[in-house]
Amino acid sequence: MVNKVQEFIRKNNLLQADGHYLVALSGGADSVCLLLVMKQLGYFVEAIHCNFHLRGEESDRDENFCKQLCADHQVKLHLVHFDTAEYASLHKMSIEMAARHLRYHHFAQLCHDLQFDGVCVAHHQDDVAETVLMNLIRGTGIKGLTGIKAIHQHLTPNTHHPLTVIRPFLCISRHEIEDFLGTMGQGYVTDSTNLVADVVRNKIRLQVLPLLSEINPSASKNIVETAENLSFADEFLDQAIAELTEGMNVGTDELSIPLEKISNEYVLFRLLSGYGFSSVQIKQVYAHLDSPTGTQFLSPTHILVFDRSRLLISKQEEKPFVEMRLTEEGVYCIGEGTKLKIERFDREKLTEISRSNNIVMLDADKLSMPLTIRRFKEGDRFHPFGLNSTKLVSDFLTDQKLSLIEKHRQLIIHDSTGKIIWVVARRLDNRFKITSTTKSILRLSFSED
Repeated sequence: MVNKVQEFIRKNNLLQADGHYLVALSGGADSVCLLLVMKQLGYFVEAIHCNFHLRGEESDRDENFCKQLCADHQVKLHLVHFDTAEYASLHKMSIEMAARHLRYHHFAQLCHDLQFDGVCVAHHQDDVAETVLMNLIRGTGIKGLTGIKAIHQHLTPNTHHPLTVIRPFLCISRHEIEDFLGTMGQGYVTDSTNLVADVVRNKIRLQVLPLLSEINPSASKNIVETAENLSFADEFLDQAIAELTEGMNVGTDELSIPLEKISNEYVLFRLLSGYGFSSVQIKQVYAHLDSPTGTQFLSPTHILVFDRSRLLISKQEEKPFVEMRLTEEGVYCIGEGTKLKIERFDREKLTEISRSNNIVMLDADKLSMPLTIRRFKEGDRFHPFGLNSTKLVSDFLTDQKLSLIEKHRQLIIHDSTGKIIWVVARRLDNRFKITSTTKSILRLSFSED
């Protein structure tokens, strides 16, 4: 078994001979075996045990067992205690998710502080089979059927330190782990909650997989091999999608997808799933690709808008823009990192006229304070600089080739009479331009960090 693990590590380039690694040690058979095998293979390891205080005396028993195990094998042990129930209540999440957040955040921080290369966890083939079956029951795409990756970069909320998670045991089964420990005469602890078929994973582990093994003793192994085959297909599809979407900046906060590129629902799923859209939403979008311009779908993080022959995806604003009155000269913070500066001075002090789109100079005597800055609205009209006739701002923005999302976010400034004086950063209203008779100038400077 040890040779099989060593070959799996080599084949997948999981560990470096001179690397430093944490082993996530619960005290259960899997993690105990992982610690012993890592030591036997000669890797530099230290252990980390998390006490989540969820099982009373049993949690303390596990901690004491890990202390003794590490002392017996001269392995440094890091201990951390969590009030998991309080964290789950505070963040309104399940106990299972809270424990996951807490441990991975701590793993990431500890690896960063110790300058370790990653954390090794003891997921094995049976875990892969359970995960595939869980995802299949819930409903999933190809990615959900590829099981568990042997190595991946985990981005933990509330930390800037990416965590490398390594799974050297995906090549062996739970039965092989128990045989190894039996041969070594090494004991372990058992989490009593894993013996009760109360949650989905436990039901699959205790009821479904044993039944499948009666039908075919190689059921778990075959599920794992199928997941591996699907992972190869998934890699091929990733490459095909990348070629199809070349130049589209997939993964950035602003994405434009020509409808002609969406050959099937799966392509759309691969494009949108990274933007927080659920599989149900993606099915709805695909079923309504003939929707009129302006149709919108919202994910928790992004907005999707139909804009003629394309789909536009943009990150939602953290805070909606609030209309603001500008009563006097000064600097106004009008949004996250966005400022507007208002200055007034005599015409005779004007030395040059700025060519920047973000700066405009107006005849101060032609407008009436206070000014107002707000989002553009349908029906807004102004006199574009250089024209004596009016034009709908929406038509002007269309001529500027702005997308629907860009239009919705366009700012305008009008005076107290409601006359638009500036389509911000795009065009001055002709009625307020500086002329030979101008005596006083109002300069507006717009800036975004």
